[in-house]
Amino acid sequence: MRSAVYTACFLELEMGSLGSRLQASSSRTEEPAEGSCAGAGHSCECRKRKRSSPCQCDSEAEEEDSLLNTPRRKKLKSTSKYIYQTLFLNGENSDIRICALGQEWNLHKVYLCQSGYFSSMFSGSWKESSMTTIELEIPDQNIDTEALQVAFGSLYRDDVLIKPSRVISILAAACMLQLDGLIQQCGETMKETINAKTVCSYYSSAGMYGLDSVTKKCLEWLLNNLMTHQNVELMKELGVGVMEQLVQSSDLFVMQVEMDVYTALKKWMFLKLCPSWNGPIKQLLADADNWICKSRSERGEEEAFLNTEQGAPFAPVFRQVRLQYIINDLASARILERDNILPHDWLSAVYKLQWFAMLRTEHDNDTGPQEANKEEFDLNSMRCGRKLAKDGDYCWRWTGFNFGFDLLVTYTNRFIVFKRNTLSQPCGGSVSLQPRRHIAYRLRLASFDASGKLVCSRSTGYQLLTLEKDQEYVVMNLDSRLLAFPLYVCCNFLYTSPPSGRRADAPEPESSAHSVS
Repeated sequence: MRSAVYTACFLELEMGSLGSRLQASSSRTEEPAEGSCAGAGHSCECRKRKRSSPCQCDSEAEEEDSLLNTPRRKKLKSTSKYIYQTLFLNGENSDIRICALGQEWNLHKVYLCQSGYFSSMFSGSWKESSMTTIELEIPDQNIDTEALQVAFGSLYRDDVLIKPSRVISILAAACMLQLDGLIQQCGETMKETINAKTVCSYYSSAGMYGLDSVTKKCLEWLLNNLMTHQNVELMKELGVGVMEQLVQSSDLFVMQVEMDVYTALKKWMFLKLCPSWNGPIKQLLADADNWICKSRSERGEEEAFLNTEQGAPFAPVFRQVRLQYIINDLASARILERDNILPHDWLSAVYKLQWFAMLRTEHDNDTGPQEANKEEFDLNSMRCGRKLAKDGDYCWRWTGFNFGFDLLVTYTNRFIVFKRNTLSQPCGGSVSLQPRRHIAYRLRLASFDASGKLVCSRSTGYQLLTLEKDQEYVVMNLDSRLLAFPLYVCCNFLYTSPPSGRRADAPEPESSAHSVS
């Protein structure tokens, strides 16, 4: 091959240059100058000097060693570029013609065999193995001539530049031609360029072409950004299936409380039903509420919207909302009733569930989860969050009645602290006075760049914590070098024992705080 010829020429040039330098060095050492070391029988004037003076003989020897060990670079014409220009672009010495989508490529079987698609075609008993012109059928609409040009060209060069705007078409071509290296490069390009404009198309394409790592990365991006950086165009693109996955996940980065998940779904549903809506994000909720009110008036108060033909496709998504953490706040419960989106039997079941949970905490001595149950935590934990715009001191609580557990969260001096608040309460019935209460929790911190990519993140992992009255506990000590504001805080909490958990009269945990495996 031509690359081998160029390599041989390069080595010959280098060896010739090196030989000339060695010969010149040898001639200099054979005729020593006056005062230099001429051999073992001659004295060295350099040695008669003070110890601090450098020896010129040693210096010359070091120069020769340096000369021998320093690589010399000669800018030769790149073999890869020559092959790409001469064989691929010019088609010289072509032994096969590929025709597709109205275009022809004069190519070479020896290069095409790098493709699993062509390797099978040429090595088997297929009729194409002896043909000099092959018509390719392109069943994938994502593939165009530009994508085929890049895919074929990748067989003739070492590197390929892939634009994010072209990556899906190139990925489709690479998958059809079974070019594993190009598929991998497309995947890396997609993972590096996920943002609000690309995430939906990347997610869909990754599922179509089997790039599981890209699918996972897109879901992670959506879980982090759906609530923290709401975007009208993104909401319009999100389908029912992916939205159901996001709302179901305990990893959803919720801002404020679960009610805000329900509110986000109202806006998303309105955009899906009224895709021509165009306005600022601040106006979206008001217009969605007006549309919902009009729909409710037209169908009557008796029928919930999700029970209608128009609303039925959205039912699986709303089913994933953790309603038990919405009806524990009076204002939020009234909005649910007013909207009349959810079927009445959904709400009745949740009211019953929460009523019995409250009775257990008051009369059956349920002091909260006392053993690790990660599956129960993932399915039923309360999701809430807060945005810290800049560094400073913050103290807050998330709204709602949490079975008498009034939890205060403080951020100060790079510490995040939980406190069980019992003494300063406006009314006695709003707080549990049990000596000890237990919670399961997970706290996460994150900062994002302009594209929504994580800049830094921290997590406590799943934890169990026991707090006495008004006791404080340092949840996280932060390294200021890793902090970037605005800082997003997201917490998951489980205040009551899961139905399958240990009864309240079971032995206490050995330590007051420990990890959940």
